[in-house]
Amino acid sequence: MTIIKYELKREIIVTKKLLRNKQNKVKEAKEPKKFSPSVDYQDELMEFLRDHKNAAEYLNIAFEECLKNDTEETNAIFLRALKNVAEAQGSMSDLAKRAHVRRESIYRILSENGNPRMQTLASLLSAMGFGLKVYDISHQDSSRK
Repeated sequence: MTIIKYELKREIIVTKKLLRNKQNKVKEAKEPKKFSPSVDYQDELMEFLRDHKNAAEYLNIAFEECLKNDTEETNAIFLRALKNVAEAQGSMSDLAKRAHVRRESIYRILSENGNPRMQTLASLLSAMGFGLKVYDISHQDSSRK
């Protein structure tokens, strides 16, 4: 759980930088720092997300963050997390076939400006072996906040 939160926090920082740079009309964001001198951060993240349980927890945390603050920034964080999981789980072409969505549409949906319909989101999640679940957060204990 701690590793997953660390990974997501790193993604949040990168996404915020990308959004800030976009708002400031800067063409390219700086590359995220590497975890270690020999292994690229994105490679480590992809390896981490190949494990289905890690990927599910990663998506849940990103989705919870999105629910806390419904902003363009948090929506972009969830879409970026979904894109990372999709890339880690296999090719976008295979995902498109399983989800019955055009490959080009997947890239557009999972972009910073993506705004997928509920049906499309459910289709993508299902094709990756995930689903959505609604639960009561009004009586959540303080340890989850």
